[in-house]
Amino acid sequence: MSSRSTVAPIALAIGALLISMVSYQCGASLAKHLFPQVGAQGATAYRLGLSALMLLLWKRPWRRSTGQRNWRALWGYGLAMGAMNLVFYLSLRTIPLGIAVALEFTGPLALAVFGSRRLIDFVWILLVVAGLALLLPLRSPMQPLDPVGVMYALAAGVGWALYIVLGKKAGAAYGADAVTWGTSIGALLAIPFGFAHAGSALLSPSLLPYALGVAVLSSALPYSLEMIALTVLPARTFSTLLSLEPAVAAVAGVSLLDERLSVLQWLAIAAIIVAAAGTALSVPRPELTEPPLAN
Repeated sequence: MSSRSTVAPIALAIGALLISMVSYQCGASLAKHLFPQVGAQGATAYRLGLSALMLLLWKRPWRRSTGQRNWRALWGYGLAMGAMNLVFYLSLRTIPLGIAVALEFTGPLALAVFGSRRLIDFVWILLVVAGLALLLPLRSPMQPLDPVGVMYALAAGVGWALYIVLGKKAGAAYGADAVTWGTSIGALLAIPFGFAHAGSALLSPSLLPYALGVAVLSSALPYSLEMIALTVLPARTFSTLLSLEPAVAAVAGVSLLDERLSVLQWLAIAAIIVAAAGTALSVPRPELTEPPLAN
């Protein structure tokens, strides 16, 4: 009985995280169709603004109150979410999806390194590093990376790390409502940038179906699923499991954006998947029995 009660929540959390990653990359691919009309800033405003509206109408978080609030963590979580989404979409203007995600992953990877305590954790992290080194075409003179796009992607990595750390604290205080409030705060940051860049083009009815698709696939669904994982998995495990993200992005690029990958890049994807699976299988049991969001 104790074994099932331990394994079932972990399996649910890992499944939710995998679905969220697939949804996120499908939404990112769809968002690129909006760039010519409203730019990366407008696509971010669509994504977070519509997601926030849907979550507020669905969850109605104002009807619930918690005895102990952590406003600082909640606002930090929401602002990190908004900034992360904005700079990530800005990076997609000039560098491919899979490479942008691989660079963005440096944030969660840093968390995994700093939070490691056992030798086996470093084995998985080194495998992830090797996979990312193969995935990035840094040595290819035929595909030089735009330095501005690279900087935006790395900035998104910083935002991603803050999102993980502050998301656990916000989730501890607000539960599932943290996603709704955090997305709303992120929208407050992104929407002014969107209107400043795209103006009235954001109000075009013809773009609404794409905008709704981006909002659901890129924010409303994956962030809700990620909060399930955040409330169950230790921060280090959550961060390293996200090593699957570049692999999912690369597959999305092949299937949805007609990108092509080399043999070395496919080997990199395999290395990242093995590292993620190894991390999931080596989660120490004592950590799983502790309150998942305790400081």
